[in-house]
Amino acid sequence: MNTTPTLASAPHQAAPPRTHVTPADVSRRHYSLATLRSIVATWRWRTRFRGDLEQRLKGDPHLIDDIGPTRPQVEAEIAKPFWQVSNPL
Repeated sequence: MNTTPTLASAPHQAAPPRTHVTPADVSRRHYSLATLRSIVATWRWRTRFRGDLEQRLKGDPHLIDDIGPTRPQVEAEIAKPFWQVSNPL
């Protein structure tokens, strides 16, 4: 559902042929500034979404019941760190 690129899904930069590659070079990846901005924007959106969801759960739990997810589903979503992808509620 989420099509935003993540650090794990970015393409790997291969070394030119016939060069010595160290383990540090293999794990190093290059990302464009636009890709990194997109990742950070996604993380901020998730943080805001989960914060709003938590406030709604505390303020009026009946609103959560009206939109469909169960209380355990909402609590599991709120507990996730910002870098984890959301499951559809």
